[in-house]
Amino acid sequence: MVKTSEEYLPEGSYTARSAVRQALASLTGLRRAWQEGQILEAVAQRCTAAHDLLFDFGFAQGIMPRSCCALGVAEGDTREIAILSRVGKPTCFAVAGIEEESDPPTVWLSRTVVQQRAQDALLAALRPGDIIPAAVTHLEAFGAFVDIGCGLPSLIGIENLSVSRIHHPSDRLQVGQVIRAAVRAVDQPARRIALSYRELLGTWEQNAALFSAGETVRGVVRSVEPYGIFIELMPNLSGLAEPRGDLAVGMVVSVYIKSILPQRMKIKLNVIDVLASAAPPLPPRYFIRGGHIGQWVYTPPCCDKKYIATQFD
Repeated sequence: MVKTSEEYLPEGSYTARSAVRQALASLTGLRRAWQEGQILEAVAQRCTAAHDLLFDFGFAQGIMPRSCCALGVAEGDTREIAILSRVGKPTCFAVAGIEEESDPPTVWLSRTVVQQRAQDALLAALRPGDIIPAAVTHLEAFGAFVDIGCGLPSLIGIENLSVSRIHHPSDRLQVGQVIRAAVRAVDQPARRIALSYRELLGTWEQNAALFSAGETVRGVVRSVEPYGIFIELMPNLSGLAEPRGDLAVGMVVSVYIKSILPQRMKIKLNVIDVLASAAPPLPPRYFIRGGHIGQWVYTPPCCDKKYIATQFD
C-alpha cells in the first residue's frame, strides 16, 4: 500500500474523476470547489506574453498568473519553461477567486497552492523505500524527471533506472509514461525527494527464472566491447555473446541461451540474427508494485562475484 494520500497524484490523473468533471461543469461547481479547496485539473489553452496560463471552461475564463504557475517561479528558482511547457497539457490547480461580474466570469487559479500542499504532505509522509506512482515528464542524458504529485518534480538518475547498462534514459522510459518508483532519499531542508526505479524490476534470480538454457529469445544490444557483446534480455538482466562486427548499440537481435550461471551471475549467449536497428523501451515488468522496501539484494546468494544491493531503511 502506498503510504501517501491518493489526493496527490501526477498531473493527468485527475481529469477522469467524476468530482473534477462536475466541478468544471458550472460556475456553481467551481464556487464549491473554491470553498472546499478541491484539487482540479484542466488543459491549459495558451500562455500569454506575461507568462500567465489561460483556461477555457466554456462558461468562464480561467487565469493562472505567472507567480501561481509553479513553485519557485516567483523566487527565480524555477525556469520559465515550467510554465510554457504546460500549454496543451492537463494542469492541476485550486480555485483562488471568482469574479462573477465580468463577462465572461473570470476564475483565478493557482497551481502553486496545490503543489505546496502536495509537497508538505509528501515530505511529511514518505520514507526511503516507499513505493509511489510517478509520471515521466522529460528525459535528460543524466536521468529522468518525473511528476510525483500535482506537477512536483523529482529525478531518477540514470544509474538508478536499471542494473543493466543503458546509454540514455530513453532506453528505459518514455515521456508521458506512468510508472512506479521507490523513494531513495527524502531531503527535508532542500524539500526534495529522490527516486529509484531499478529495484522494482527484479533481482538477477527473478529475471533469470524467466529463461532457460536452450531457448532462443529476443534481446537488445546495450554494449559492444572487444571481448563480447552485452545483450539485454530484461531491464535488469543481460547476457554476454561472442564479439561480432555487424552489431551496434540499440539493435534488436535473436539470441540462443547457451548457459545460465547463478554462481557467476552470468548468461552466455549466441547471436542468431539481427531483427531491427533500434528498439523502443519495453513496458516494465514490476516484481514489486507497492508497499515498502527495506533492503533489496540483486545478487544471487550463491554468487561469489559483484554484490549489488540497496539499503533503504
